[in-house]
Amino acid sequence: MKFFVDTAEIDAIAELNALGMVDGGTTNPSLIMKSGRDIREVTEEICARVDGPVSAETVATDADGMIAEGRELAKIADNIAIKVPLTWAGLQACKVLSGEGRMVNVTLCFSANQALLAAKAGASFISPFIGRLDDINIDGLELIADIRQIYDNYGYETEVLAASIRTVNHMSECAKLGADVATAPPAVIKKMAEHPLTDKGLDAFLADWAKTGQKIL
Repeated sequence: MKFFVDTAEIDAIAELNALGMVDGGTTNPSLIMKSGRDIREVTEEICARVDGPVSAETVATDADGMIAEGRELAKIADNIAIKVPLTWAGLQACKVLSGEGRMVNVTLCFSANQALLAAKAGASFISPFIGRLDDINIDGLELIADIRQIYDNYGYETEVLAASIRTVNHMSECAKLGADVATAPPAVIKKMAEHPLTDKGLDAFLADWAKTGQKIL
């Protein structure tokens, strides 16, 4: 499973990228606002640091507006994936932009039917939002499983990009369910390395080592 980092914070991206933990990136208007930086400037910097696709989101609500914004965003770098919402207008924009050979990430997906439409419109990525479904007592992971089954049934090449990830369990479950990509905040990715038994075992090893009075260096 590929890891996309869901942030506009350059230092956090650089830290994870140095460990080979970044296969791409995702941004959205809220993340850009949080960064306090110009959208073009920060997106260009992310694209320069990340080899894989970097999603940059349109903000128009009509198809023509999304298409125009998408074409403009695509000028930032060759690895831009244009992000459009899963609305009828978004699907129209996806069809046009994907037809021009551009990567398109269709976001804000909350049902298998929506995902099916996105695949037929030529989406490069579909972004089902796990956490937001969990927030309203619907199992977001079931949506990942449903989309994976539908896409495999018919050989759709659209990649399942699990989004709105809140926990480390979301990451492992998405991997087991066959999501192609998971996009998560840096804190969640780093927390995947943590386990209380690892900490306990390390403390025991260090205590025993101290008793030997030895040094490696």
